[in-house]
Amino acid sequence: MITRAGAGPLRRLVVLRHAKSAWPEGVPDRLRPLADRGRRDAPAAGRALAESDCLPDLAVCSTAVRARQTWELAAGQWGTPPPVRYDRRVYAADVPDLLAVVREVPAEVETLLLVGHNPGLEELVLDLAGDGLDDTLEQVRKKFPTSAIAVLAWHGTAWSALAPGTALLTEVTVARGRKA
Repeated sequence: MITRAGAGPLRRLVVLRHAKSAWPEGVPDRLRPLADRGRRDAPAAGRALAESDCLPDLAVCSTAVRARQTWELAAGQWGTPPPVRYDRRVYAADVPDLLAVVREVPAEVETLLLVGHNPGLEELVLDLAGDGLDDTLEQVRKKFPTSAIAVLAWHGTAWSALAPGTALLTEVTVARGRKA
């Protein structure tokens, strides 16, 4: 059951887990790049967001290389990408850390894209969703794989009002690109 966050415009938090990463020997976790599959899937995520009319007003992205590359390849599918903020707090973040980042977003932003990592993103989606359309909640509980997109909708006057159980999980998509 959804606990209403209050009156205000419809807002959407779009959560994108980074695309599949490579594991090069000797490379620190934060510096791992995308794998070939990730370089195919990230643009597919951008296309999926455009096709579902979920283009953000602002993106907040982890500073990890794989997340930044996911953002760049996804946003490259849009005519004019929105502004992006790279925030080191999103890397290896838990739900309270991610909520703190989201709650700092300016009130004029109606659709926010958060690009980051598991398990934090999956836990954030499940924590915020008071309910879900169709089987969206079950999909996320089962698995939130690389290049997964979750769309949470809620009403509120400011992002600072976003709280556990106040959003509706409206869509879950796993973007996959085609091999050449």
